[in-house]
Amino acid sequence: MKKITWLIALAVLWAWPADAQRGQRNSAAVTPAFESDAFQALKWRNIGPFRGGRSVAGTGVPGDPLTYYMGSTGGGVWKTTDAGLSWYNISDGFFETGTIGAISVAESDPNVVYVGTGEHAVRGVMTSHGDGMYKSTDAGATWQKIGLEGSRHISAIAVHPTNPDILFVGVQGSLYGPSEERGVYKSVDGGKTWKNMLFTGNHSGISALSMDMNNPRILYASAWEHQRYPWAVRSGGPDSGIYKSTDMGETWVQLNKGLPEKMGKSAVAVSRANSRRVYAVIEAADGKGGIYRSDNGGESWTQVNKERLNIARSWYYMKIFADPQREDLVYVLNAPMTKSIDGGKTWTTVSTPHGDNHHLWINPQNPPSCSIQMMAVPMSA
Repeated sequence: MKKITWLIALAVLWAWPADAQRGQRNSAAVTPAFESDAFQALKWRNIGPFRGGRSVAGTGVPGDPLTYYMGSTGGGVWKTTDAGLSWYNISDGFFETGTIGAISVAESDPNVVYVGTGEHAVRGVMTSHGDGMYKSTDAGATWQKIGLEGSRHISAIAVHPTNPDILFVGVQGSLYGPSEERGVYKSVDGGKTWKNMLFTGNHSGISALSMDMNNPRILYASAWEHQRYPWAVRSGGPDSGIYKSTDMGETWVQLNKGLPEKMGKSAVAVSRANSRRVYAVIEAADGKGGIYRSDNGGESWTQVNKERLNIARSWYYMKIFADPQREDLVYVLNAPMTKSIDGGKTWTTVSTPHGDNHHLWINPQNPPSCSIQMMAVPMSA
C-alpha cells in the first residue's frame, strides 16, 4: 500500500511542471490590444544614416511653394510635395543611372520635367558619369529617356518660358578624355531630336547656361576647357570663355571686352529683373579672377570683386545666381555660400546646413514684399 502511495505521489510531481509550463506558455501568448491613442504624442526622428552624400541639382515649381525636385549624385531623382518634410524617389525603375547633374521644370507646364544625368561638380577622387537626358510629362510619375547618351556630364537645362518643347542643354562632356558630344544642345520637339548649337573643343564643355526669361532668344553660356587626370585636374585653356546668342542658339559670339584673356571655369547668370544686367564668376590667374558684371547685355564687363572666397576650388564649385526680382541681389555658391546686395561689389556669407553648396533655385513668381522661396542644394542632402 505504501508503494502504491509513493507511485501516485511521483506521478503527481512529474505532471506538475508540465502543467505549469503549459500555463506559462498560454499566458505569454496573450497579446494586449494595440491602443493607437496612447502613441499619438510620439514623433519620428532621424536615427541615421546622417550623411546623405552629394547633390548638385534641384528645382522648385513656380506657383507651387510646396513641391521641389532634387537630384543626388548616386541616388537618382527625389520629390517632395510638402516643402521638404518628406521625400520619395521617383526615378527608380525608369533611370539607368543614379547620378544627376541638372533638373528643370517647364514654367508653362509643371507636368513637364527634364533631367540631365551625370554630376557636373568635378571631384578630386570620383565623379560619376550619366547616360543622357530623361523627361516626364506627368510631374515625375513616369519617365522616358530622350537621348544625348554620350554626354557623360550635364551641367544645366534651360526651358523656354512659354513652350515646354523648346529646351537647351549644357553638356559638360567627358571628364577623363576628349569627346565630341559636348557644348550646347537644342531641341524644339521636347527631346525627340537634338542639334548641337555650340561646340568649342573636344576638351571643352558647358559649365553654365543662362536664358533671358524676358527674351528667350537670348542665351549666355560658359565654356570650360578641363580634364581630370589620376593625379590632378586641368582647369582652363584657350577653349574656355563666355558666349552669347541672340537668335535662339543659332549663332554665338564670344564675349571678351573687360573679361580675362585666359580663364578657367566660369558661370554666368542674366538677371530676370533687368535683362541688361549679367553676372559672371570667373576662375583666372594674376588677380583677374572673381566677380564680373555687365550692364549692357554682355557687351562690356567690369571686375567688381576679386575676393578668393568666391572662386576657391573652382573646379568643384563655381555657380552664380541672379535674383529674379532685384537686379543688385546676387548669390555665389562655393564653400561657403555668399550674397551681395550691391551688384556684386561686396559679399557676406549665408549660413547653410553644410559647407559645400552646389545649386540654388529662387522662385521667380515670389513678389518682392515676401521672403524669397529658394532651394539651396548643399553637399549633404
